[in-house]
Amino acid sequence: MDPNIKAIKICFIAPKAYPLLNQDIKEVFGGAEVDLYFLATELAKDENFDVSFITADYGQEKIETIEGIKVIKSVDFQKNALNGTIRFWQALRKAEAEMYMIKTISPGMFLLALFCRLKKKAFLYRTSNTNDCDGTYLGQHPVLGRIYKWALRTAKIVFVQNNTDKDDLKRTASVASVVIPNGHRLKQLTENKRNTILWIGRSAQIKKPELFVKLAQEMPAEQFTMICQQATGDNKYEQLTAEAENLENLEFIERIGFDEIDSYFQRAKVFVNTSEAEGFPNTFIQACMFATPILSLNVNPDGFLDKYNCGICCGNDFNKLVESLKLMLKESRYKQTGINARKYVQQQHDIKNVVEEYKELFLRLAEK
Repeated sequence: MDPNIKAIKICFIAPKAYPLLNQDIKEVFGGAEVDLYFLATELAKDENFDVSFITADYGQEKIETIEGIKVIKSVDFQKNALNGTIRFWQALRKAEAEMYMIKTISPGMFLLALFCRLKKKAFLYRTSNTNDCDGTYLGQHPVLGRIYKWALRTAKIVFVQNNTDKDDLKRTASVASVVIPNGHRLKQLTENKRNTILWIGRSAQIKKPELFVKLAQEMPAEQFTMICQQATGDNKYEQLTAEAENLENLEFIERIGFDEIDSYFQRAKVFVNTSEAEGFPNTFIQACMFATPILSLNVNPDGFLDKYNCGICCGNDFNKLVESLKLMLKESRYKQTGINARKYVQQQHDIKNVVEEYKELFLRLAEK
């Protein structure tokens, strides 16, 4: 690095991402955390960027260095909102960054937008769900929706995961955005015996995990595997686990480490998604990385499953989900679709390529 050039200081915020940075911590995280984790760690490899990451309090040191990133402890989920607000604000100040980036609608997003406005810092936002863009959130939350619009309009850059979300956000909130796909560290593909139908996610209502249990009931001759963490605030989790454990052909796993998940994709014939809506699930990328085709109830960002022949989307029709799974399994048709999926992910989601799109925008913003 040229000693005359100052590294750009950028801070990422994802309170629940600490279990990704320290895998000794066995707590819940989601796709938004995975997305920012991969982006931050890849960006930190470039000496032109000084990267920090604000997480919640999991009992760690106040400040640590992990994978080249300064990790700053902030909010304690066990404490009240006022305590959380104070600690979050203090963590933002400790980062001393020029740019701050967060993903998902949350109180933290609103606080960050305010902090950046007052401190004259660049606020960056990345949407995590189609509902953030198509007017669903705005319709369900009239008051918070106005604050959300305000925050979006203060952002220097809003990132979205697909072109549909870009068009929707412009239509519903009059906000321009930049499409950048989620990036992953792509791994070598090895041949494995495929012997199960896979579902992975949190038990959030929008993900409809109960439909995967129902799918397993419909096809008793096939083996199914369900890895399902309890979502925050889910009071139906015990009912879900009880129903799952009653099925002989369904292996139910509450949680596995992030570093263990690859082996499940490697031995899956098909990966099933039953969500109502998502932006671009990281599990889709993981499935494609290991040549596992996707069977989706309703999520198909920009129609990529059809465009690249990576799987089948069922238009929110459960009966079609059942019939499509039978079709994919017939004469091992899933194998060729899996090969297509692998080609797609290599072209579109390699973090080494994706991070370059971010770097160009960050550098351009720093020059203003």
